[in-house]
Amino acid sequence: MNTPNPNMASESTTSAARKAVVVGAGPVGCLSAIALAKMGWNVEIYEGRPDMRLPSSKAEAQLRSINLAMSARGIAATKVISPAAADRFLKAVVPMHARMIHYVTGQQESQPYDRYGECINSIDRSYMNECLLEDAIAIPNVRVLFNHKVVSIDFDSRKMVVQDAASGQNTRVSFSLCVGADGSYSIVRRQLMRVVRMNYQQEYIPHEYLELRMPAGPADITGEPTFLLDPNHLHIWPRHTFMLVALPNQDKTFTCTVFAPTAEFDRLDTPEVIIKWFKTYFSDALHLIGEDALLHDFHRNPRSPLMVVKATPYHFKDRAIILGDAAHAMVPFYGQGLNCGLEDVRVLDILLRSERVDPDYQVPEGTEDVQLANALRKYTESRHEDLVAICDLAMANYVEMRHDVITPAYLFRKALDNVLYAISSTHVTLNSLIPVLSRVPFSPNPSTGWLPQYTMVTFRPDISYSTVKRLASKQKRILEYTGWASAAVGVGLASITCVTGLRRFWNRG
Repeated sequence: MNTPNPNMASESTTSAARKAVVVGAGPVGCLSAIALAKMGWNVEIYEGRPDMRLPSSKAEAQLRSINLAMSARGIAATKVISPAAADRFLKAVVPMHARMIHYVTGQQESQPYDRYGECINSIDRSYMNECLLEDAIAIPNVRVLFNHKVVSIDFDSRKMVVQDAASGQNTRVSFSLCVGADGSYSIVRRQLMRVVRMNYQQEYIPHEYLELRMPAGPADITGEPTFLLDPNHLHIWPRHTFMLVALPNQDKTFTCTVFAPTAEFDRLDTPEVIIKWFKTYFSDALHLIGEDALLHDFHRNPRSPLMVVKATPYHFKDRAIILGDAAHAMVPFYGQGLNCGLEDVRVLDILLRSERVDPDYQVPEGTEDVQLANALRKYTESRHEDLVAICDLAMANYVEMRHDVITPAYLFRKALDNVLYAISSTHVTLNSLIPVLSRVPFSPNPSTGWLPQYTMVTFRPDISYSTVKRLASKQKRILEYTGWASAAVGVGLASITCVTGLRRFWNRG
């Protein structure tokens, strides 16, 4: 395990190359460290929590984790920067090709994500994080310090104070570039606010989530456990103002998550009320989870808030940048939070390379690295519209998942959406996009034809989120017009039929 002496934290690790400090050892932080190290930077990762690979860390992680739904954007970013890690964790995914809608009546309806069989992938968050961490640690010019919490950062002097949780000792760490990948409550973002005129918005939505576990089913003839539900679906129980979702795991269990208004959760205050609520709204899921297991998880697992963070700018001069949830926390209803964070790293990597940032360049005292400052500025300028767009799209998709997916209007628009998709677009595979996405952030003029919004967001990483939002808005207006036109034609035909019938009746009289 590459965990150096804390007292040596400010020393360079290999050459005279400049040092980048990455705050946060989550997937975005690890991928950032890999990208910078491959460019030639000396990289130190500071993580306030213990090593996630320890058994004690794994037990704690099970109490608070929404399964990850990896899709093309996150996979593309990882393949571009860390192909070995991508290959490892993609062997551990369970592909989900469609939504399975569970009605109150017990009826089920499969809604494919894409006409070409594209899928999203359920993966254990901890396992994926470990793959990226191991890949980072294997690089000689990367060092990782766990149980080291950043206390303060002075961007002018390029120093930060880090506290060792074991000893309580504070250490001053020098850096040339600071990358904040430390989540929704980012210390790097808070420190940036002291030196940057940052526009910042934080909003807790009036909903929370709680995780449950659906066990594996009985063994088959080979002695292996089985899935209690179809494993190649993301299962949704939409109930208008709340919902239950279930994602498959490789051990044949399902991770289930209840999303509901805080007021709804507050009502579930006794075992009797909880069981009655599940029998009323999720009776088939309750049968599979089991009443005792449901009550155990309901009282053991925490209720967690859902938050949206929007900020700009994301950088300060040539010295700092924030990525992932530190810059744009979003609700999880499009499954894009982590995918977007990993895409952040790919976009930044391309900009640093295009500006020819030299990690060996020693910046004279009192000056800036012009190339690095330009790259960070271009990141803020080019990325902000995309990040606001996906935060808005994710919020809107909650309404679709918990309500719209069972309405006739939605089903009609989806059917029409798919017809137009089928007659006007060609299939583009992820592997065919990787060479392009290693050179440019997005295709400047993607040849799209008609693409459903979900397909653009989830399966086309060459199309930026802001472009998706713009195209989807245009297509929605067309669909709405078509819907009204179809309704008008229907009413017109009904009127003609009615008048004809009345005339015949009158003539017979």
